[in-house]
Amino acid sequence: MKRIKTLFSFSGWTWLAGIATGLLIAFPLTQSLYSKQNNAYAVIESKFKVMNQILYYVNQLYYDDVDMESLMDGAFSGIMDQLDPHSIFISAKDQKNIDEMFRGEFQGIGIEFDILNGYITVIAPVVGGPSEKAGIQSGDWITKIDGESAKGIARDEVYKKLRGKKGTRVDLEIGRMGADPFDVTIVRDDIPLYSVRASVMLDDQTGYAWLTRFSTKSGSEVKKAINKLLDQGMKRMVLDLRNNGGGILEQAAEVANVFIADRDTLVYTKGKSKDMEQVFIAAPQKGNEDFSVIVLINRGSASGSEIVAGAIQDLDRGLIVGETSFGKGLVQRQAGLSDGSAIRVTIAQYYTPSGRLIQRPFDNGNYDDYYRELYEDGREEKIDSLKKARPPFKTRNGRTVYGGGGITPDIHIPWELELNETTRKILSHPNRFMFNWSTQYIKENKIGGKYATFQSDWELPEEAVDGFYNYINKEEDFDKEEFEANRSYLKVILKSEVAGAKWGRDELWGIRIAADNQVMDALKHFNEADAFLVESN
Repeated sequence: MKRIKTLFSFSGWTWLAGIATGLLIAFPLTQSLYSKQNNAYAVIESKFKVMNQILYYVNQLYYDDVDMESLMDGAFSGIMDQLDPHSIFISAKDQKNIDEMFRGEFQGIGIEFDILNGYITVIAPVVGGPSEKAGIQSGDWITKIDGESAKGIARDEVYKKLRGKKGTRVDLEIGRMGADPFDVTIVRDDIPLYSVRASVMLDDQTGYAWLTRFSTKSGSEVKKAINKLLDQGMKRMVLDLRNNGGGILEQAAEVANVFIADRDTLVYTKGKSKDMEQVFIAAPQKGNEDFSVIVLINRGSASGSEIVAGAIQDLDRGLIVGETSFGKGLVQRQAGLSDGSAIRVTIAQYYTPSGRLIQRPFDNGNYDDYYRELYEDGREEKIDSLKKARPPFKTRNGRTVYGGGGITPDIHIPWELELNETTRKILSHPNRFMFNWSTQYIKENKIGGKYATFQSDWELPEEAVDGFYNYINKEEDFDKEEFEANRSYLKVILKSEVAGAKWGRDELWGIRIAADNQVMDALKHFNEADAFLVESN
């Protein structure tokens, strides 16, 4: 099995798992870094000579042309591979993309899009972005960009043509169902990239927030989401950290602080020198302990997610539910290199308030098992059987928790969704059948009233589900028996798409959660979560 270190894997945690600090600064390779290694500089000098010889022979003797940049990037990656799973080399191209993602903003027109029927189709305008202000709607498609046809445009070209400096203009021709094509000029602007993907009330007292990463604005985003939910009557909350691979250390501490109103330690770090040691103490005025909280984690919850879950668990602030987390207790510092590339070097280990180091064991240079074990069947049972070998710690109220292998939830709830091939094909189809069908359904059917009533009382008619099958079957032959086997799930997803088309993305996820067994089962455990509030008072 090839070592998993791809920076932009869609697994949710892979490319983020190595990031656990916001101290994005370059630092020189001074002799102090090697003071504890015998003859380190002599080894470096000797090996540099060997490397130069290798490069010379490859360049002069190898039978074919060699991309020396790729060759050297591979060598740099090999060096970092010998350290730990989260110390990595980042090429200049990848670093540019990561910088943009973690600044939390970029400049452009502000749409989520997909290529449907050969055209750029708006999935959703970014809230507060220039496209929303210009009246662009979900389901619109772009037929021309600056007078040139946009039919058949490649995805890479979309970024080149629609992104641009703040204040520059782009002329678009927009297609909209039921209307003639029309022109609109959009002035590019800063586009926020939110780390809170959704925040919505699940019922009249339960709020839900889905945090997907820890970037430069995560603390303020979570605070804003909680205040919005409190204004809507929230008395208890589900914080969803599943598949959140981490991010900036300081922002993880900020998010944890939102839930802690006492002057408690949230997380602390230990490294080779005093310079690498930090202690993050909660500022009581930033915290709120007036509502109970359940934190959802899974094996994709790493780094910053584990800092938040560990603090809430160790301080007996709330209940941790789901699956045992990834187990990353290492802190990286990023060092920029002269060609625009960078390295992330592990400089410290972090510890939860009770003193837990939750890093899983690994063998230097061979990380196959380190990643493979995350996906093994019976992982939770194996973790439970190894508890006696893991160091025990006590929470503030005296509960026993364990280090050395991630954050083990207080209540184990496995992911149980099993979808057949037909359903998976429908959900992932490039023609985005559900999105297109739901936008048309909204236009043809009057859905009035408030979202809360729609959420609790409205049900998609069975004939509408049949109509959806007939609609997709005109495009492609889908197995009717398999469709029926997952009918109830597809019905929920279709209702969520209708909600999204009518009210927005938050409301879409508020409906879709009904098909999420981990969230729905977690709601049954608020008695245990509420007990922490009683004990703290």
